[in-house]
Amino acid sequence: MLRQPPAVLVQRHGNGCFRRLRQYCQLRCYTAAPIARIASSAVRRNIPLTANVSRAPRSTRSLSILSSLPPMLVPPVVLMGLTVTLWLYKCAMMVVFQNKIIYMPSMPPFSRQEKIATYEKVCRPVIWEEQRINSLDGVEIALCVGQNVAIMTGKKEEKQVKGPEGEVVILYFQGGFWTSRGRASQRGIERDAVAALNWARKTYLRPNTRLVLWGQSIGAGVATFLAASHHRQHDCLGRSEPPALILETPFVSVRSMLLALYPQRWLPYRYLGPFLRNWWDSEEALRSISTTTTTTTTTTTTTTRPNGTDRRKVLVVSAEKDELVPSEQADAIEKLCIEGGMDVSRTRVRGALHTEATFRGDGRNAVVSFLKRL
Repeated sequence: MLRQPPAVLVQRHGNGCFRRLRQYCQLRCYTAAPIARIASSAVRRNIPLTANVSRAPRSTRSLSILSSLPPMLVPPVVLMGLTVTLWLYKCAMMVVFQNKIIYMPSMPPFSRQEKIATYEKVCRPVIWEEQRINSLDGVEIALCVGQNVAIMTGKKEEKQVKGPEGEVVILYFQGGFWTSRGRASQRGIERDAVAALNWARKTYLRPNTRLVLWGQSIGAGVATFLAASHHRQHDCLGRSEPPALILETPFVSVRSMLLALYPQRWLPYRYLGPFLRNWWDSEEALRSISTTTTTTTTTTTTTTRPNGTDRRKVLVVSAEKDELVPSEQADAIEKLCIEGGMDVSRTRVRGALHTEATFRGDGRNAVVSFLKRL
């Protein structure tokens, strides 16, 4: 016979037992009588009521898996697991933060706070001023417009005389760069580039002027995209002369750069192509220009001849000691331009790194000579 204390114990803690049993065992049909019997049975045997519903810690199960292996296999298994985890983590970070990795809009530090006035004396005789326009999606972007101005200094005054009409250089800063709003992404940069080109054509382009699209590294991909976009809108209809291209340290595409930077087949990064949100495929852009260049260009079925004077002029500038883009990428770009019937010039700047091609004398002279031939 049970005494009163166990019955009082069941009465005081019966509700707690019922909630715990419903939580772990999903029992919905217990009543006070079965709970009392379970509790009294547990009291007789001196068994804690929560012993039947406790679970083994996960760490214990993990250690039991390692303990089941032979001692000689534990270190290589742990090392392999850590390596695979690190690879997966780096791949995930490269996919998630690829816009930050590719464009790095805040590098160098404090570049977004720079002012044109800081470099005014260094840039003379070119005078720069900031212009602001709206991109195709309404985001406000900044333009840096430079004009060639001859500075004539006298004793009492400084007189500015504008150079020849049409000598205008326009630098546009896509979303996320300098004082432009928004964030850097391929779709956003494409919209910004088209908006900047439309503004330049409307503001400065005249019948006797020539349009040149100049891009460096990723900017070369933007330039080829702009050339293809401009061709679809104007060149193929015979409305304007095709713009010239200056491609400085270019690459074929972001996917090809993955294969070039990670040639080892056992590295997982070369297989991240399907997860790219930025591709900048210059090969596709150049082929779209070349396939339409050799076909009829007007309603009178006039065919553009490869040796004609209206061929698109292209300058490819590569750095001899480029630490980022292999020289084979520029070779492939040159080959694509030749196959497309374009007038291609190639310059290899000796001793130049990736960002030094046009800072050195050979590259600078090549650009000047190319512009004079237009």
